[in-house]
Formats: sequence, structure tokens, C-alpha cells
Amino acid sequence: QVQLVESGGGLVQPGGNLTLSCAASGNTLSIRAMGWYRQAPGKQRELVALVTMSSGRGTYPDSVKGRFIASVDGAKNTVSLRMSSLQSDDTAIYYCNAVSRAARSYWGQGTQVTVSS
Repeated sequence: QVQLVESGGGLVQPGGNLTLSCAASGNTLSIRAMGWYRQAPGKQRELVALVTMSSGRGTYPDSVKGRFIASVDGAKNTVSLRMSSLQSDDTAIYYCNAVSRAARSYWGQGTQVTVSS
């Protein structure tokens, strides 16, 4: 089992920046990748960033590419998401995700990000 705890959500103005953090505990040696998803009201949960622990390389959808950067720290079992040039469309609950080598997926409780003036 892997437990994930997010922090760093909040209210930010359009064009602003925000960084989310997520710490993993439990069977962290089994983690193959860590990342972030988000879910806006009335919409499906969507991938925001996924980083492979071994390479540190991230995958991003076009909607956030160039604005969001995710990074992992294998020693601390953490993943962060640095978000810049935030827009109202980025408003959502952001969920930390970890994928094990057995392809099992774990989720954090979610943290609210609201982009509004």
C-alpha cells in the first residue's frame, strides 16, 4: 500500500503561479511513476503530468504543456507540480497519483486549486 498526501492548493489570480506537493509513504519502493490529475466540476478526471521515477521524464497534455512542470525526488518520495500562467480553466481539484510496478494506482485526497480574480 502507498499513501499520498497533497499540499499547496489555494486561490490564485489569473496569470499567477502555484506549486503543489505530494509526499508518498508506505511501500514506496514499488512506485514506478508519480504525477497529477485534475477534475473540474462536471468534467472527467484528466491527466496533468506523469513522471517516471527512473528517468524523471514527464508527460503532459497540450493544455498544460509549457506552463506546468512536475518533478520527482526519489530519495524523499515526493512529486511537485509547478504551475505558471494559471487560467480559469485550470480551476479543479488536483489529485496526486502514484503507479506501482504492478500497475496499481494510488490516489491522494485531492487539493483544490481555484484561479479567480
